[in-house]
Amino acid sequence: MRINGKNYHTIWVKENEPGTIQIIDQRFLPFEFKIVDLKTPEDVYLAIKEMWLRGAPLIGVAAAYGMYLGLLQIKSEDNCEIESLASYLKSSRPTAVNLQFAVDLVINQIKNEKSIDKKIQIAFETANRLKEKEIDNCLRIGEFGFSLIEKISKSKAGDVVNILTHCNAGWLACVDYGTATAPIYLAHKKGIKIHVWVDETRPRNQGARLTAFELGQEGISHTVIADNTGGLLMQKGLVDVVIVGSDRTSATGDVANKIGTYLKALAAYDNNIPFYVALPISTIDWEINDGIKEIPIEQRDENEVKYVEGWDGSRIVKIRIMPENSPVSNYGFDITPAKYVSALITEKGICKANRQDLEKFRK
Repeated sequence: MRINGKNYHTIWVKENEPGTIQIIDQRFLPFEFKIVDLKTPEDVYLAIKEMWLRGAPLIGVAAAYGMYLGLLQIKSEDNCEIESLASYLKSSRPTAVNLQFAVDLVINQIKNEKSIDKKIQIAFETANRLKEKEIDNCLRIGEFGFSLIEKISKSKAGDVVNILTHCNAGWLACVDYGTATAPIYLAHKKGIKIHVWVDETRPRNQGARLTAFELGQEGISHTVIADNTGGLLMQKGLVDVVIVGSDRTSATGDVANKIGTYLKALAAYDNNIPFYVALPISTIDWEINDGIKEIPIEQRDENEVKYVEGWDGSRIVKIRIMPENSPVSNYGFDITPAKYVSALITEKGICKANRQDLEKFRK
């Protein structure tokens, strides 16, 4: 996708420096565009934990490159060191299952190799392949999701399709195209009239800062709204469809996504509006049956709630918005039960949010 007319991925190997991975530092968007070098697994850990990069697919790709960078530092074939590296990277964030998936993918690819040089080579190739696969996954998700938007457009005789999305499940959360936004981008390119309601997504405002930035760069009509506005818009008939992403989905179709998603699902259900979740199959945790009871919910730093970030005209500043000594609870995600999910949009097709349908896409 594009930033100021130039095509970018969110992560790439620095040209002529295979030991350096580069990312767009999302902490500064949309106010400043900065590229950061990651040269060690510690760099990757910090980038994931502190949300220099975020989004389940992108976290997975970054973790795979983190394994590669870590192997560059390991001087022996000691499996204990490699297992320690894997555990370290997995601990950076608890909810997005793609993190574990990507680290395990690299481990499985290198486990039968004796030479550390060969392990390094295979890890590098595995991370590159995973990156390309995630791009392809998102494009396919876009193609399947496009059919849903196209159907709504035809039912409205070509009038504007109003789409509501929460958080950022765009190309900045993946490598390219995004998950929830991929159908939107394809619909726009194919000439369907669309408008996107963008939830601000407190407390880190990924919608207001990232999704709005993406859509603006692509010339897509959009409006940023306060998180609690969606229900009213649905009641007023101003939303045709809700499309969100997922950080982890249970084998039975329960969806963990950015805090506030569950409330949008409830409002959509009450107003008979389709609520779709777009995700790659790698985001499904086949070991979890009850998402509400079993999916770990990350609790983040209280300062994310206590303070807001903004642009004062020359720099990014933080301002406290509440009493200094009031306690804060900052849950990063919530769980939308499968019964409120109209369908899951994956790279293998569209299916109902239940085990029977998901199992068809497992292999």
